[in-house]
Amino acid sequence: MTTIADVVAPMNEEGTKATILKWAKSVGDRVSKDEPLLELETDKVTVEISAPASGELMEILKGPDEEVLPGQLLARLRISLDDATPAAEQRAETTATAEAAVAQDNTRVDARHLLSPSVRRMLAKHEVEAGDIPGSGRNGRITAQDVVRHLNGTNVGRPLRETPPEAAAPSAPAIAVPAIAAPAIAVEPRAKGEPAQAPTEARQDVGSRVPHTPIRRRIAEHMVRSLTQAPHVTTLFEADLTRVLSSRAHLASDFERQGARLTLTAYFIAACARALRAHPQVNATFHADSLELHADANIGVGTALGNEGLIVPVLQRAQELNLFGIAQRLGQLVAAARAGKLAPADVRGGTFTISNHGVGGSLLAAPIVINQPQVAILGVGKVERRVCAVQMDSAEVIAVRSMCYLTLTIDHRAIDAFQANAFLSSVVTTLEQWPKD
Repeated sequence: MTTIADVVAPMNEEGTKATILKWAKSVGDRVSKDEPLLELETDKVTVEISAPASGELMEILKGPDEEVLPGQLLARLRISLDDATPAAEQRAETTATAEAAVAQDNTRVDARHLLSPSVRRMLAKHEVEAGDIPGSGRNGRITAQDVVRHLNGTNVGRPLRETPPEAAAPSAPAIAVPAIAAPAIAVEPRAKGEPAQAPTEARQDVGSRVPHTPIRRRIAEHMVRSLTQAPHVTTLFEADLTRVLSSRAHLASDFERQGARLTLTAYFIAACARALRAHPQVNATFHADSLELHADANIGVGTALGNEGLIVPVLQRAQELNLFGIAQRLGQLVAAARAGKLAPADVRGGTFTISNHGVGGSLLAAPIVINQPQVAILGVGKVERRVCAVQMDSAEVIAVRSMCYLTLTIDHRAIDAFQANAFLSSVVTTLEQWPKD
């Protein structure tokens, strides 16, 4: 006796569309309960859809690159009720275990068949063999976290880290916004009189078209919608980070010993969390008939994924965290983002966003597109040493200070210049008066 089980797209609060990346199984394949069937990609995260039951993949209704809505039917499984009995499951598991043991005696088990599509992409990107990584998942399956641990622990030259190596100096903010650099091309010296010839590598992509990835299409749609729906206005302040850098130099080693990397971004989050409580109009969602003021400061941080796009993991209830808690949670979210392991809950519910474009060397970016339905976004420019006039006691002196530009881009439907300037002034004051530790 058989029955049919439906495979549906997961529900989410925003009703966001998703795109099917790939199927891990084909029609007619046997699948086990909780075994990965396919990958979905939204503008925020990649989600694995697992089999709801053990059986045979009977029908695939949506193929790769097709868009799907939450709750939409994706496939059907044919389930044998006889196979679903505990005795049958136990016999099947015993047989599978015995076959695996025999295969392992004859040759080394190829772990590739146990990998999810996201893990395969990570291994290919970092040029790591699956057989070199011990799996902590079910039946020895390699998870993305196993790959991250392997890269951080053994691949010393290429660790996963919160910022690229060139941005790890104390004077640079911590979250990267992608900067596109031209590839270095080695050119062999030519003999005198020999005509110059452009390297082959430089001509490879000339005239070609690179298809948009699903995440790039979602980002484009979201940015256009934000710009066309909300009137963007930007206000600019300058912040002296000398005291913040002194605090970071004093605390960084202690935080590192406790498992948290202290970056400048943690200070910006702390300053914004305080300012959002004092200026709730900035921590809001605009509706046609009202402005919804949020009780919690759920702060998103723009995190670059190289050429794959940008994602915004969210620190929930940042106003309840001290500096160590912010640094620790930020590190966890950024590592998960770079490993492709953010959960849907990690990118939901943001009420305010920080974009640290200064890591790429940018002094000023305006306007930074608002991450709607939020009403404001903070931009952080490059930190650089500048000669400034500084008030010392009752005298004004010339000194070298660590300065950066901060911008606040607002939805002018929800916020006016008065609230925007008051909020940004509060952020600057917190940073410039950071207590000596």
